[in-house]
Formats: sequence, structure tokens, C-alpha cells
Amino acid sequence: MRKFILTIAFWVAAALPAWAESKEIETTIRAQITAFQVDDFERAFTYASPTIQQIFRAPEVFGRMVRQGYPMVYRPSEIAFLELATVEGYYWQKVQIRDGQGLYHIMAYQMIQLDGAWRINGVQLLPSQETGV
Repeated sequence: MRKFILTIAFWVAAALPAWAESKEIETTIRAQITAFQVDDFERAFTYASPTIQQIFRAPEVFGRMVRQGYPMVYRPSEIAFLELATVEGYYWQKVQIRDGQGLYHIMAYQMIQLDGAWRINGVQLLPSQETGV
């Protein structure tokens, strides 16, 4: 019995860092989406990685790209966090987003950690099997 309890304790302790990373990543993504919802592109821009910031150079340009290219992220009606995976050293967080028309979209957020904070390093729209009502 003691061995069983030690084994369970080991697995719980091993899962805690991954769970903590997952929650921090979710918090970052949710904070950026919240900033988009109130048109605070300056704040939303702070959640982008330096690479993304260099590409778009200004919060207004970044905001325009999101409004035009990712309207489901700009004004979602529902967000659900799916699995978090690592691929070739990068963390990828899948997010299911329901847009204003009721359609579901699966987004993959590439995340990087800089100075202890998670930043969004890119977003991909993945094929979705679900349809909205």
C-alpha cells in the first residue's frame, strides 16, 4: 500500500509543472483575447512574442491583421482550451473558438516562454470537424 501511495504521489508531483504551465499559457491566451474584445490592441500586442512584434511593428497594425485575418479571435462568443502539446521544443495550445455566427474554429497557438512569462509566437487555424448551429 505504501508503495502504491508513493507511486501516486510521484505522478501527481510530475504532473504539477505541466498543469501549471498549461494554466499560465491559458491565462496568456485568454488575456490577449480579452484585450481584443475591448479593442485594446496595445495590451493585446504585449502578449505577442518579440518576433511577432517585429513583424507587425505597431499595435494598430497587429490589431488590423487580427480583425481581418482572425475575426473569430477578435470577437469570439465562446472559448474552450483543448490539449497542450510540445512539438520540436515548442508548446502548442489548441483552442476551440466559437465565432459570432455560431461556427467553431480550432486554433493552434505556438507559445514561448521569455523571462518567465508566456508569449504567443504564432497562431494557426486548423481544420475543424465541427459545425455550428
